[in-house]
Amino acid sequence: MPPPIDLTATIGGRKVSPALPIVDGSASPPNELQFNATLSSFISQNVPLEPIEGIRTRERVLVKMGNLCREWVKSVAAKRGLSSDAVASAGGELFTSGSYRLGVHEPGADIDTIVVVPNICTKEDFFGSGYVPPDSMVQDDDDDVNEMRDPDSLAERIRRHPDVTNFIPVEGAAVPILTFDWEGINIDLLFARLNAPSVPANFDIDNDMVLSGVDSATEKSLNGPRVTNLIAALVGGTEERYQTFLTVVRLVRKWAKARGLYSNKLGYWGGVNINIAVALVLQLYPNACPASLLRKFFLVFKSWRWPNPVMLTKPHDAELGLPVWNAFQAATMRQVAPMITPAYPAMNSTLSVSRQTLQILHEEFARGHNVVDKLYKDWQKGDVLDKEKVESGEMWKELFEPSDFFISYPHYLSMCIVGPTQSDAQSWAGFVVSRLRKLVSDQLGRSLPLKKIQLWPKEFSACVAERSALLTHAQRANSITYFIGFRVDALRMRGSELDIERQLQNFSRFELSRFHPLIPGMDVLPKTFGVKELPKICFEDVYEGGKVDAMKRRRMLIEADPKRIEAKNKKKLAKLKKKMEAMKRKKEESKATEEKVEVDMKEEVDAGAQESRKRKRGGDYINGEDDNVDNEEEEEEEAALLESALDKIQDSTGVVQHKTREEAEIDRQKLLAGELLHDEDVEVKTEQQERKLTPEEFEKEILRSSGLVIVSDDEATVVGGNKILPWRYGYKNAAGVKKEEPEQKKAKGEEKEAKPTLTKRVAFKFKTKFDVVELDESGKVIDKGDDDFTPSLKWTGRKGGFEFKLGERGLGYYRTGKKVVIPSNMAYS
Repeated sequence: MPPPIDLTATIGGRKVSPALPIVDGSASPPNELQFNATLSSFISQNVPLEPIEGIRTRERVLVKMGNLCREWVKSVAAKRGLSSDAVASAGGELFTSGSYRLGVHEPGADIDTIVVVPNICTKEDFFGSGYVPPDSMVQDDDDDVNEMRDPDSLAERIRRHPDVTNFIPVEGAAVPILTFDWEGINIDLLFARLNAPSVPANFDIDNDMVLSGVDSATEKSLNGPRVTNLIAALVGGTEERYQTFLTVVRLVRKWAKARGLYSNKLGYWGGVNINIAVALVLQLYPNACPASLLRKFFLVFKSWRWPNPVMLTKPHDAELGLPVWNAFQAATMRQVAPMITPAYPAMNSTLSVSRQTLQILHEEFARGHNVVDKLYKDWQKGDVLDKEKVESGEMWKELFEPSDFFISYPHYLSMCIVGPTQSDAQSWAGFVVSRLRKLVSDQLGRSLPLKKIQLWPKEFSACVAERSALLTHAQRANSITYFIGFRVDALRMRGSELDIERQLQNFSRFELSRFHPLIPGMDVLPKTFGVKELPKICFEDVYEGGKVDAMKRRRMLIEADPKRIEAKNKKKLAKLKKKMEAMKRKKEESKATEEKVEVDMKEEVDAGAQESRKRKRGGDYINGEDDNVDNEEEEEEEAALLESALDKIQDSTGVVQHKTREEAEIDRQKLLAGELLHDEDVEVKTEQQERKLTPEEFEKEILRSSGLVIVSDDEATVVGGNKILPWRYGYKNAAGVKKEEPEQKKAKGEEKEAKPTLTKRVAFKFKTKFDVVELDESGKVIDKGDDDFTPSLKWTGRKGGFEFKLGERGLGYYRTGKKVVIPSNMAYS
């Protein structure tokens, strides 16, 4: 028996254990290890790691940043007048989080960093805001004075560094951040201010007590490295297990980016969410190889029972007064797909996921599982897949194919975000993009009759606004565009046009109006497109031939749609049925004509016509009969071909089976009645042939043969509602008399009035005595009253023991003391 697997970890002085038990702790069998070799070949060619030079560059940049941060902390301590010992011990540490901290090492990925400082440093010292320059430095331009920052602030020290470019401070955000490029590496620097006089070199950021007395922004900043460290501890039992975790994380990140699912702020999954998800699957299957774990990843989240939370360990409360995620809170119950961070304080990292984006995620999980599972089964067969693609790992490319977003929807909405200058456009675009998910989920998705709506998370550095928008050259140059695809639900649609003006106005009024300061020139310009009207930039990086190849693939996908194929088959089947019915009517007419000719011939023979004329007529008849026989044979041959075609369409197995005319007629009747036949070998007999009719059924058959429609008690809501009364067409004759209209007589050229034609009359004798009721114009039963109610359209005086009022039975006298329901005068749809 293999030893039990221990996945517990000790971090920050606390022992942490998984929230879910192990599903399968066995090692991957040899066939899965061989299958994993094909995935390794694919990874080596298509999922490259950061080269050694890039890793060294990142380490060098982080060392320089750490030294710069510690120098800045010392300068702030010296400004506060602290002693030299206090200045030297003030400390200050730089921490990393996210993919870089885990060791994913993707080329070109950014680095998430957090500078942790003592309480002597403030946010104003970090950004240099509120700085008042000396009198000698004051210039005449007030705007330049307002934009000046403290030259000793950390923001200004970084901005003035010769290796730094694209420096953008975001001071007004919920979590203040500096974004810049240092030697070409994108850095996001957060600020965390502890409630302590110093930050020693051996500072343990994983200890829960570091959060004592901190503000909300610091709590969120510290949560990044704390969560990353705890994830690494929970999956780092062995080196092989940790490398499996990193491999699958890189694959899932590549898959999510290719399929348009990688953006937490736009409602999908971000880097932290993918790390938590893969770590959870690794806890369930701790000894699986990367290929097996990737297949289990799609299986787990394809089958996950949302909104059950995804959590690596159960939340705990360190009793520091910070809110901890709880499944029984009112706000928590409205969350669609919660994914809980493992570190204190536990919080939902997927608050931005909505019902619409969860639908997209679930469809992609199902697709990913189908692709990987099919690859595994085909690989096991051995002779299905191309041997070269198996050896090189090319067979895995299907999983990472770019999404067909721009050919998947009939309608698209573009949101073009413009600004007067580059800096203004960046801050304005960041604010608008963070709220686009609310436009999709709260405005468009909830209030419009849509089957599906999807926001594409990748921006386009182009302006697709109308020319009539009258934008300046600077606005068009400083613009980005996002696209939203949607499909209308025709069953819920009212009218022929979909109006989204009100939703866009609400989005602008309640969301975009919160941005300050709103500078003239900042705007969001929507525009609608059909799928064939989309600009070419949407297809350039996805399809080799651009828009032309995209439209060809769209046509191919439409033709391969099972629903479309089924609709075409049904249409073809209906056409064949119609043709067969026409052939049947033609044959009946031909037969009736033939009988008439035969009757005429007999009359002529009885009249004593000459033998020669008899012979001639006989010859003509024989010739006509031969022609009819030939026509009959042609029709029978054509009918046989049609029946054969019907067999092919109806037979789900594709096996052609020949039937007799009687069997084909029974099949046709059943198809018209909505029944599908699957077993052609069973002898078909109707119910009427197998058993005798009961007296009730016999009576119903008599009524049906008289031309009446038999309905159940539930269907007969209006008595006589299906009967067209004679007075509606102005007939004054007695019942059962049909008289032609003057126009009809005129069309026939008749001068004299034709005699009325009597229709067949049927007399009914009921065995059961029924109560006789009187109907109003609408076919409703007129209430004649009883002991508790007397109908009356007006008050006729007092009546002992009764009250005159309007109730559910109408206006009249109701017995005193009886409960009467007053009908509402308001109709609700």
